[in-house]
Amino acid sequence: MAWEEWERLKTDAAGGDGTGMRVNNAPPAGRGGGPSDLVVRSDELGKLGDLARDLRRRLSTDGDYARPATYDAAVELIADDMELGSALLEEHDAWNTKLTTLKEACAHISNHLGHSRGIHAEDEKKIATEMRNADGEKMTVSRIYDYIK
Repeated sequence: MAWEEWERLKTDAAGGDGTGMRVNNAPPAGRGGGPSDLVVRSDELGKLGDLARDLRRRLSTDGDYARPATYDAAVELIADDMELGSALLEEHDAWNTKLTTLKEACAHISNHLGHSRGIHAEDEKKIATEMRNADGEKMTVSRIYDYIK
């Protein structure tokens, strides 16, 4: 019984509706989609990068607001021989580690998006200035798109 169900699921998957992720290729003929399936504009990347940079800046100040007081309280509790002090110090360290990781992730996102914008601009310039057809004529982006269709 399980084997029959497995075979049915495989057959259903093979004849599916064709939805799914396609990277660096056009969809098979007759399946819709096309070169414009994934479009990201440079200004959108810039806004996302700015948001990530702003979040990192805010995390650096607001996320660190209670850390010094928490550390001081933990040290005082430990000095008073209270077990809560070591637990509070553990929480302080865990928060500090997670906050640092989150700030690094925001910086990574911001830097990556900035780098992607720069590379994309270089690629666009190269396409516009260097790409030629078989006759040696310059290829514009719209002419390249005509070949893709």
